[in-house]
Amino acid sequence: MGKSRAIMFDDALIAAARVSKAWPFQEAMKIAHRFRGPKPGGAPVVFETGYGPSGLPHIGTFQEVLRTTLVRRAYEIVASEGGAPAPTRLVAFSDDMDGLRKVPDNVPNKAMLTEYLGKPLTRIPDPFGTHESFAHHNNARLKDFLDQFGFDYEFVSASDRYNAGAFDEALRQVLRKYDAIQAIMLPTLREERRKTYSPVLPVSPTSGIVLQVPVEVVDAEAGLVRFEDGGQMIEQSIFGGQAKLQWKVDWAMRWYALGVDYEMCGKDLTDSVTQSGRIVEVLGGRKPEGMIYELFLDANGEKISKSKGNGLSIEDWLTYGSEESLGHYLYANPKSAKQLSVNVIPRSVDEYWQFRAAIPAQEWDKRLGNPAWHLLHAADNDSGNVKGGGDTLPVTYGLLLNLVSVLGAEATAAQVWAYLGNYIPDASPEAWPALDVLVGTALAYNRDFVAPTLNRRAPLGNEAAALRDLDAYLAEIAEDTPAEDIQNMVYEIGKNEAHAFASLRDWFRALYETLLGSEQGPRMGSFIALYGVANTRRLIAEALQR
Repeated sequence: MGKSRAIMFDDALIAAARVSKAWPFQEAMKIAHRFRGPKPGGAPVVFETGYGPSGLPHIGTFQEVLRTTLVRRAYEIVASEGGAPAPTRLVAFSDDMDGLRKVPDNVPNKAMLTEYLGKPLTRIPDPFGTHESFAHHNNARLKDFLDQFGFDYEFVSASDRYNAGAFDEALRQVLRKYDAIQAIMLPTLREERRKTYSPVLPVSPTSGIVLQVPVEVVDAEAGLVRFEDGGQMIEQSIFGGQAKLQWKVDWAMRWYALGVDYEMCGKDLTDSVTQSGRIVEVLGGRKPEGMIYELFLDANGEKISKSKGNGLSIEDWLTYGSEESLGHYLYANPKSAKQLSVNVIPRSVDEYWQFRAAIPAQEWDKRLGNPAWHLLHAADNDSGNVKGGGDTLPVTYGLLLNLVSVLGAEATAAQVWAYLGNYIPDASPEAWPALDVLVGTALAYNRDFVAPTLNRRAPLGNEAAALRDLDAYLAEIAEDTPAEDIQNMVYEIGKNEAHAFASLRDWFRALYETLLGSEQGPRMGSFIALYGVANTRRLIAEALQR
């Protein structure tokens, strides 16, 4: 998603961006209003995204980085001076000092992990056996897929900061403001929880567990606290990784220590945003700007969870769809809940390319509301104006899936490209690399989701008669007959009163269900031109034999 921003914005783009209704620009203007211009002293605006490495990264993790990047790039435009991007940083923060609360469902060696419950994630062996700790493994997974998409970010580990003393001054401030923080937090807790709640969670010197016990501040400047551990009163420093903070206090401390200006989060953290915002002000900092987005749901309508592993992974999406289609799906309507399952992928692929093709003809107000423009701008290294776009694919993904479905579950990429040669003059993976990616994903999608459920039904009486008319027409035309000419004849046959279709929709549904085995399908003229006239006649013959 682009690391070099050696670009210049033109005045028309900047002016349009500052009044755009697109959500990334609306969020960016909140930051601009925060400072009433660039951040004082020319300092970069700090964007942050958070990751809890108790489970493997998933699309929910990825989407927060993507959406934050879109706001970051929008801010660089709206706060631009002299056409130069406003300076920004993006921190990807891992809360890997957190104690392991439960063993995730989607990891090996669960019994081993059970022995380490309560200990910081960076002090627990890696169940996968590849890294020095469980957190290091999951952090590596996070960085791998962020790097795969080229995000420009700075990875920050909570454990590294705590252990190295980088948070010591902020922790000292927490102890100084201990009573004020308690006054914020205690009224939000149940009575039983209040008895044991402390903003500070010391790490037991004997068990290594992150303790949930009452803490007495002994000396704020020295960082000393007193607490009970295994029946003994312990006096211990909270510096140098010997303690961490409760979640809401930790979040506020992080904003304070890192100078975070913007962070978005899911709806489930609404209360945390409120309390952490009050705490950061007590510490002497300022609550970041941010957006609260709706959560993704799995195919069963349940919240996606890292520990359950019930959502699509990045690998899943890229098996069945393109990188751009993933970004497109994540862009839209961040404040509306959406299902995240494989059946949304084909439509997302085609919508992305439709939006991308529209860019060149659009004025700035429309262009800045185009999801494809935002994705291209986030990835662009040469021209922040992104006046390109407009490159299209010669076939839709839906049409490609229909072609693959009739070729069968054992179809190969070479076979698909041979058929594409009927439709595209220069059909080859080298000439159409983006299409080649989709050929591979279409084969996988068909193999795993279409072929196992394919059911081509027998045509009814009036449908059979219409199919015979279509076959008779195809028998008279050449293989290279334009798709639009074929489409027009398909329409005429469907409108023929002799076939008694209540509507053209019924005729097309009959074509899809009898020839393709699905309830929905492509423009039949395009499909026939792609699949071939003779091959389509064979499909019709097979349908009539049923």
